[in-house]
Amino acid sequence: MAAAAAGFAKEVLPPSLDSTSKPPAIFDGTTRLYISYVCPYAQRTWIARNYKGVQENIKLVPIDLENKPAWYKEKVYPANKVPSLEHNNKVKGESLDLVKYIDKYFEGPALLPDDPAKQQFAEELLSYNDSFNKAMYSAMPSNADVDDDAGAALDKLEDALSKFDDGPFFLGQFSLVDIAYAPFIERFQTFFEEVKNYDITKGRPKLTLWIEELNKIDAYTHTRRDPQELLMRTKKRFGIA
Repeated sequence: MAAAAAGFAKEVLPPSLDSTSKPPAIFDGTTRLYISYVCPYAQRTWIARNYKGVQENIKLVPIDLENKPAWYKEKVYPANKVPSLEHNNKVKGESLDLVKYIDKYFEGPALLPDDPAKQQFAEELLSYNDSFNKAMYSAMPSNADVDDDAGAALDKLEDALSKFDDGPFFLGQFSLVDIAYAPFIERFQTFFEEVKNYDITKGRPKLTLWIEELNKIDAYTHTRRDPQELLMRTKKRFGIA
């Protein structure tokens, strides 16, 4: 972790580009990571970039999702989503694929340990991530208390954090699994506390410690947004006053 900390360089974040913004010099040899500052999927790739310490090698290009520039779809990424990565005159998408790609093709601390048992568990947790998010998001618009599915999903993470005892993270040491879950836990913790009066960490000491340790990693904390801004966006998404 010290290596990652040494590689982290705090940066002045560029403004988001909107429909009035001119495109960068696309395919000029510059590696660009197209993100949105408020998108949890894009945040994954942003964290990975920071943790690898390759801010100088991968330029951030933030996009305004509510007022996207037309050139992004037309010239960069036809799927018109973030994140995407422009590298070697090609553009790739899908957040978890990009996290693995950044880990493989750029220098810096490895995001996946060599231990085969940990690699296998990593794939299991990455496969579970969509199910976890679905259980949590499904509990958001309901007027009822937090349902059993959401509680069970959180309990599954608590159990997963008990798998390895050589560190507080899912694979012991910080890895791409933590990167996959962090942006969503960040949002769920605030939403359920503020809207449902439900503390996702209550009775879950491993999850509590995981969040505490996560918030000591500069590569992650530099990507965090104002919790109230994220809460407002989530409430708007679900039509919650």
